[in-house]
Amino acid sequence: MPFDFKKEYKELYLAKQKPAFVDVPTTNYIAVRGEGNPNDDNGAYTDAVQILYSIAYTIKMSKKGDHRIEGYFDFVVPPLEGLWWEEVNGKAAEGFSYTDKSRLHWISLIRLPDFITKSEFEWAVAEASRKKKTDCSKAEFLTLHEGRCAQIMHIGSYDDEPATIGLLKEFIGQNNCTSDIDNTNRFHHEIYLSDPRKTEASKCKTVIRYPVK
Repeated sequence: MPFDFKKEYKELYLAKQKPAFVDVPTTNYIAVRGEGNPNDDNGAYTDAVQILYSIAYTIKMSKKGDHRIEGYFDFVVPPLEGLWWEEVNGKAAEGFSYTDKSRLHWISLIRLPDFITKSEFEWAVAEASRKKKTDCSKAEFLTLHEGRCAQIMHIGSYDDEPATIGLLKEFIGQNNCTSDIDNTNRFHHEIYLSDPRKTEASKCKTVIRYPVK
């Protein structure tokens, strides 16, 4: 059976609707940075997601080609993730507007298996660009050190997230902690367990994660 990150690391991906703390290990990702409204048709975010999946599936399907990756094992492509923030006077702010999404800054992510080194990542970017006839050069190999975090499962529309975030922040405060978003290694982090193109908005599942101290 292919390795499924969601099943093997349930504490990271299968959050409850009740907030909880989690220790997030250092993790490598395919990452594409950008800004602007993620809902814009044919916008930068749509292009970023296409790049991520092109590279992820190039790695997964390398087993059928001539290129051999040391330590390779078959895996289920992990869910799409995102880091989000706004900048105020050139500085990153903790919160952001859910009404004016044109001001959003983001890093779109898909987790990498541990067997992918930087050199293998570079091969995958070049191979995906060649096979898909898409420029994947915006992708980068990103390592995140999130550490101690609090997270919660949000079920519903993305625009309804503020109420869930309110519960998460209340939980953080009740446990004598504060959020520790620095927008370098520790961000407002979302993990998308549902495909919004195929799932009714009221049923979409999103893990919302905040770093704490």
